[in-house]
Amino acid sequence: METNLVIEGVKFMFLGMGTVFLFLIIMITCMNIMSYLTNRFFPEPQAKLDIQSATPQQDNKKIVAAITAAIMHHRGD
Repeated sequence: METNLVIEGVKFMFLGMGTVFLFLIIMITCMNIMSYLTNRFFPEPQAKLDIQSATPQQDNKKIVAAITAAIMHHRGD
């Protein structure tokens, strides 16, 4: 009774790779189900849009001031 070790090795390789592949498919499916359930029962609250407090011009001035201060600090002026 002669066994071919190469054939046995290939069988074990496919068995192991199949097991890992099956585990990954099950894990991805479970993660998708958990994500769906989390979003369905615990949705993220929607942000209220307050037009009076958020003006783009004020935000841009603050950003320009912060960039200017960072450049001045980096140059050592």
